[in-house]
Amino acid sequence: MLSILGKRSRGFCDGVSRRGFLRIGALGMGATTLSLADLLRAESQSPSKSSHKAVINVFLGGGPPHQDMWELKMDAPAEIRGEFRPINTNVSGIRICEVFPRIASVMDKCAITRAVIGSVGSHDAWQCMTGWPARELQFLGGRPSVGAVAVKVQGPVDPAVPAFVGLADRTSHAPWSDPGSPGFLGPAFGCFKPDGDGLANMKLTGVTPERLGDRQALLNSFDRMRRDVDTSGLMEGVDVFTEQAFNVLTSSRLLDALDLSKEDPRVVERYGTGKPYKYQYDGAPTVNEQLLLARRLIEAGVRCVTLSYGRWDSHGQNFNLVRDHGGKLDQCLSALIEDLDTRGMLDDVTVVAWGEFGRTPQVNKGAGRDHWPKVSSAILAGGGMRTGQAIGATNRLGQFAEHRSVHFQEIIATLYHNLGINPNSKPVADQAGRPQRLVVKEAIRELV
Repeated sequence: MLSILGKRSRGFCDGVSRRGFLRIGALGMGATTLSLADLLRAESQSPSKSSHKAVINVFLGGGPPHQDMWELKMDAPAEIRGEFRPINTNVSGIRICEVFPRIASVMDKCAITRAVIGSVGSHDAWQCMTGWPARELQFLGGRPSVGAVAVKVQGPVDPAVPAFVGLADRTSHAPWSDPGSPGFLGPAFGCFKPDGDGLANMKLTGVTPERLGDRQALLNSFDRMRRDVDTSGLMEGVDVFTEQAFNVLTSSRLLDALDLSKEDPRVVERYGTGKPYKYQYDGAPTVNEQLLLARRLIEAGVRCVTLSYGRWDSHGQNFNLVRDHGGKLDQCLSALIEDLDTRGMLDDVTVVAWGEFGRTPQVNKGAGRDHWPKVSSAILAGGGMRTGQAIGATNRLGQFAEHRSVHFQEIIATLYHNLGINPNSKPVADQAGRPQRLVVKEAIRELV
C-alpha cells in the first residue's frame, strides 16, 4: 500500500521514513510484489505501438456445455438433446440456444467455433489464457499468457495505465480465477489486479496530490537518501522509471476507468448486474459489471483484460444453470458488443468467451453433464474479423469434431493476430535467452 506521509519518523527531517519511500509504486502482482519502477523498466524493452488493439478474454470457468449453447442437437435422442430449443439469429442459417436472444440479435458481429479441440482436460484457465497445457515449460514458469506477451512485445499504450489487467474475483477453486500467467517472461510482465493491495496502491494514503505533485522536491528527497538506500541493497537508484511510476500514481485514468459511478447509468443498466449470484459454489460469480469495466479499461489504454464469469461445472442441474448463467451472459456480452460497436471500438477490440472443455453428450441422473475434453466451443466478436459465421460442427450426438475443428492454439493465435502480434514470426526469449514460439498453430483462416 502506498504510504508517503504515514507515521512520523526520525529517519528524515520531514518525518518521512525510508520504509515509506521504498513502498512507493509497489503493486501486488499475484504472489510476487514488484516495484512499479521495475515493471516500467521491463516494459520499456519494447516500444509501444501507435495503434491500440485490445483483447477481452472472458473465461467461462468449469466447462460450459457446447451442445446447450451454440450447437443444439435436435436430431439426437432426448437423453442427449436436453431441454432447450434453438432460435434464429440475425445471420441466416445460424441458430443458437433460446437463452441467448440478445446475442442472436448481434450474431452478425460474432463468430462461433463449434468444434474446439486440444483440451488436456485440466480444470483451470491456463489453456484459455496461453493456448498451452500448464505442464509446458513448467520448469521455467510455464508458457506466458496473451496479456503478458502484449506487455512484453508492445508495452503500455499510456505509461499511466497498465497494459494487462485481470478482473477475476478470487475463487475457492483457485485455478478458475487465474487471470493469465506471465510464465517464463517473469513477474514483471504479469497482470495488474485492481483489488486488495493492488487497488490500494493506486490511491494516495496520507498525502495530498499537491504534495506528491511537487515531483522535483520529492526526487530531491530521494537523492538525499540515495547513499543509505544503496548501501542497504534495497534500491539500485532513482532513474526515469521511478518518475514514470509517479506518473501512474498521480494519474486518475485507471481509477476513473474502475469507477462505474462515472458511467452513464443507462449504459450500466444495459449490462445488468448478474445478480442474484446462483450456482457459484467454488467458482466465480456472474458479475456483469466486469464486462463494462473491461470496456472502460480498454478505453483508458489497457491492451488485455481477462475475467472469469460464472461457474459452469454442471454435473447436476445443467439446464437450470444454463438458464441462469446463460441469460445473464446474454445480457452483458451483447451489451459489450453493442457498446464497442457504438463507440467505434469493435474493429480494434477482440472479445472471446470460452471454457476449458465441453460437457458430456449423455445427460446424467442428476440432470447434469460431466467433463468432456474431446470437444468444446467458443464465441468471438469484433477484432476486425470476418464475423457472422459459425465455424465447424460436431457429430450428430455432439461427441467429437466432425467438420472443421479449431484448436485452442488457433484461437490464441487469432488473438495475437488481432493485437498486431505475429506469433509465428516473433518468438520471445525465455529466461535462458532461448527463443520460444508463442504458439505452433496459425490464426483461424476463416476469420482473419
